[in-house]
Amino acid sequence: MRGTWTRGVACALPALLVALLTGCGQPPGSTGGRERGTAPASAGPSGHGAVFLDVGECSSFGTTAFTEVPCSGERAAARVIARHDGRPGDGPLCPPNTDFVLHIDAQPAGPGQEGGAIPQGYACMRNLQPPHPGDPGGGGGPRTVVGDCLYGSGRGQVRETACDGTGHKKPEYLVTRAVRRRDRCPASTTLYVRLGGDEPVGCARKL
Repeated sequence: MRGTWTRGVACALPALLVALLTGCGQPPGSTGGRERGTAPASAGPSGHGAVFLDVGECSSFGTTAFTEVPCSGERAAARVIARHDGRPGDGPLCPPNTDFVLHIDAQPAGPGQEGGAIPQGYACMRNLQPPHPGDPGGGGGPRTVVGDCLYGSGRGQVRETACDGTGHKKPEYLVTRAVRRRDRCPASTTLYVRLGGDEPVGCARKL
C-alpha cells in the first residue's frame, strides 16, 4: 500500500499496476480502497471459453503477457474470482482476498474467435498455490484489509509489508479495524488508512 500520512492520518494514492508488477503475487498492497494500477498488462485470447478470463477461469504466469489456460493444465497459475469491464479506478472493487489484478486491453474479434471482441476490463485474480499476498497480513494484494501491516516508506507515505517480518521492511503499523468514520476507531489508533467500500476508514495502531 502506498499512501500519504501525517501524524495520525494516512491517505492512499494510486501506486503501481498490479498485474505487471506482481508477476502474480509479489507484494504491492492497496491504494485507498481502489485496485492499484500500473501500465496495463497485455492479456490475449487463447480460445478457452466464450468470455476471455471469465469468473472461474485461469491464467498463466507472465511478466508482460498473460493468456487464458485450462485450470487443470500445468501452466495454470491463478484463477479469476471476479471480472469487470472498464478501468479498475472506475469500477467495483475486487474482493478482499484478491492476490493481484490483471488489466485487460480492448481487442477486436479475431478470425474464428469465440465470443467476439474483448472489451477493456480487469480480472481479480487469486493464485492457485500459496503465497497469497492478498490475505490479511500477507504483505501485498491490491487492497489493504484488516489484519494487514504497514511501514513508513518516506516522504509521508506508507506501504504494506508482511506482518510476520518476512518482507523486505519491518512492520510498523497494524490495521485493526474497518469503520465508517474515524471517530469509531479505538483509542489505540495512531494512523487512519483509506480502505474504500462500506467501511472506508482503516484504524491502525503502532506496533
